[in-house]
Amino acid sequence: MSAPCPADAHATERRPRERAARRPVAQDREVRLGLRPNAGQFWLLVAVNAFVGATVGVERTAVPLLAEQALHVTGSTVLLSFVLAFGLAKALSNLAVGALADRVGRRRLLLAGWAFAAPVPVLLLAADTWAWVVAANLLLGVSQGLTWSTTVVMKIDLAGPARRGLALGLNE
Repeated sequence: MSAPCPADAHATERRPRERAARRPVAQDREVRLGLRPNAGQFWLLVAVNAFVGATVGVERTAVPLLAEQALHVTGSTVLLSFVLAFGLAKALSNLAVGALADRVGRRRLLLAGWAFAAPVPVLLLAADTWAWVVAANLLLGVSQGLTWSTTVVMKIDLAGPARRGLALGLNE
């Protein structure tokens, strides 16, 4: 049997019958909050955040070169369209995480975020028009909103009320 995940504790409390039916939970283990008892999960989430940031960083470095050298796209308005697409998608998915985190569980949102990121490199490599780059950035924005925001919520959950500020600070 698997131990309950403190980051999904709120989802378990709100819908115990449904959650219990999907995944057996060891009844003798209680959820313990705090950085020390959850150090492994906490630092794993810090690493996930680093990977999320690195994904966006690499993409931000590669896209201007792709635009100029392969697609022959110039002009700041056109070039900024990929940033606008990313920002809009990220903002909307940030809102979704707030509404869905307790209902569907943090782990599912995190996995969904990575699923949205998976096709981004393929789309960028296969892009023969600027529209494909913008589409890839829409997916990357959704991914960033889901993964980054979910890991923030998960780290705050794990840290507990006394260390929320530190957990958030380590995020940035």
